[in-house]
Amino acid sequence: MTEVKPLVFKKTGKQRCGKGFSREELKKAGLEVKKALKLKIPIDLRRRTLHEENVQTLKGFLENAKKEQKPMSKKKGKSKS
Repeated sequence: MTEVKPLVFKKTGKQRCGKGFSREELKKAGLEVKKALKLKIPIDLRRRTLHEENVQTLKGFLENAKKEQKPMSKKKGKSKS
């Protein structure tokens, strides 16, 4: 899987890569903290800001993660009947 990075804004208005996504961004994207950690999404618990760009990034990442998952194959075996 690809690595996902959040964008944060400096006081001057410039963007830079952040340490992790905030809880509010995760909640808005429909993701719990434990699920995000399993998917190896970085979380910054100190951040309290909510940026729509980061929410859209998370939603896109989740869609790609679902596509990459392989469907469960049914085992072919003898049935007992």
